[in-house]
Amino acid sequence: MALISPFRAWRYDPERVPVQQAVTQPYDKITPAMQENYYQASPYNLVRIILGKHLPGDGESENVYTRAAAAFQSWRQTGILRRDPEPSIYRYSQTFTVPKAVPGVQAPAERRGFIALGRIEPYHASVVFRHEQTLAKPKADRLDLLRATRAHFGQIFMLYGGGGKVDARLDSVVAAGIVPEIEVTDEFGVVHRVWKISDPAVITFVREQMQDKKLIIADGHHRYETALTYRNERQAAAETSSGLPLPYDSMMMTFVDMDRRGLVILPTHRLVHGLPSFSAAHFHAEAKKFFNVEDVDATIDAARATAILHEAGREGTALLAVTADRVFLLHTPKNVDPRLFGKLSLRQQTLDVVQLHKCVLEGVLRISEEQIRAEQNVSYCREAAEALSQVRDGRAQAAFLMNPIRIDQVRDIAFAGEVLPQKSTDFYPKLLSGLTIYALE
Repeated sequence: MALISPFRAWRYDPERVPVQQAVTQPYDKITPAMQENYYQASPYNLVRIILGKHLPGDGESENVYTRAAAAFQSWRQTGILRRDPEPSIYRYSQTFTVPKAVPGVQAPAERRGFIALGRIEPYHASVVFRHEQTLAKPKADRLDLLRATRAHFGQIFMLYGGGGKVDARLDSVVAAGIVPEIEVTDEFGVVHRVWKISDPAVITFVREQMQDKKLIIADGHHRYETALTYRNERQAAAETSSGLPLPYDSMMMTFVDMDRRGLVILPTHRLVHGLPSFSAAHFHAEAKKFFNVEDVDATIDAARATAILHEAGREGTALLAVTADRVFLLHTPKNVDPRLFGKLSLRQQTLDVVQLHKCVLEGVLRISEEQIRAEQNVSYCREAAEALSQVRDGRAQAAFLMNPIRIDQVRDIAFAGEVLPQKSTDFYPKLLSGLTIYALE
């Protein structure tokens, strides 16, 4: 069962620092330019903790992790961060304009959820389900930060099927006149609002409603697995066990009902670079073994590319391969040697992202799964315009554009105990880090 709990969050004191200048995008979405902007925004911006700068002379006694821990301790001691007086859950609303990468979706939109502590469970317990593979390097970095700070600064984005019951109860509380504790607009124009809800009856209702729910990690696979590793470390180090839940048994999560509107998934396009030899003509010849291939106007722009993909995707798999001087639409996959897909289920084999990885990247371009996971010849890009630009100015040999995966496909894959290739989903918008903070000590 899904065990959730209220908690006393640490939050920025708006009288000491404007929250707008302190919160950030998730650590893995912060570019070097964004990191610099955050540093300039405020000496108390959370980037100093979740993605600090490496400095000359860093070593075991002084590094990004020790500085993060020192900053967190100092900000609590000096009142930059203040702890809420009573255990609460936090209603979280995000109002946004749907990006053009998702045609046919009504805009503007709102996504609602709530922030609470969620019990950390191993995957084999069949309470929390993943849908993507993870990489070792990001987990090692997040584990070092968690060991140093002993706190969670961002939330894991969790999906559940609730039929709107929890949302309806929380909406009624907000409608009764509670004002948001936080309201900020991020650099992408998304308006984030947070309401603190401390009513024991409401919290009990929410906890009871969530007990029989299965949870799917939408965003935060690396941080979730990091928290699980840290929990196991602390349990192993404990001399005795009372059997009672301890702070490290839980972490902050934002729970979003996938039966409600407002869930938007963006595609993540692939860029290929560094291949010893690559030609559009050879790619065209090889791709015809796997798909029906049509030439498309080589001067195509991002809007037109998105529209073509959207229309072609109505009938099944549709991919756009963009080279320096040619563009191809790949559709209607052909029957190929089933060994190409290994042990992947039929439900996965029909997905665009799997067709791209197995048939195009591995089958046509001969880039191994290990190379893809190590990002040796493949990188990722959210914006179709940026992907086209990188090919046309020579930074990439080819770009592969695709439609986003659907939420029902994510749900079915996760509950079947399967995982997709990394970067298969990009839920939009992201949950801001620093709205609430959970300190283990």
